[in-house]
Amino acid sequence: MTDPAYQCLGLPVTASPYAVLRAAVRALHPDTRAVRGFRIARKRFYLQMLCAHAARQAAGDDPAS
Repeated sequence: MTDPAYQCLGLPVTASPYAVLRAAVRALHPDTRAVRGFRIARKRFYLQMLCAHAARQAAGDDPAS
């Protein structure tokens, strides 16, 4: 099962890791990005999005599905 937060990014399977990271950053509210105390949580979120994308690419999911 794919992470619901990853699905909200709306990225194709062929997207680069950099594109995934940019989309994940834009998905967060600017106030959330500004709070220094959330830095570790933000890094964990970005890593989860990258891992979900890598898993989707490895599974060879069809972008139309």
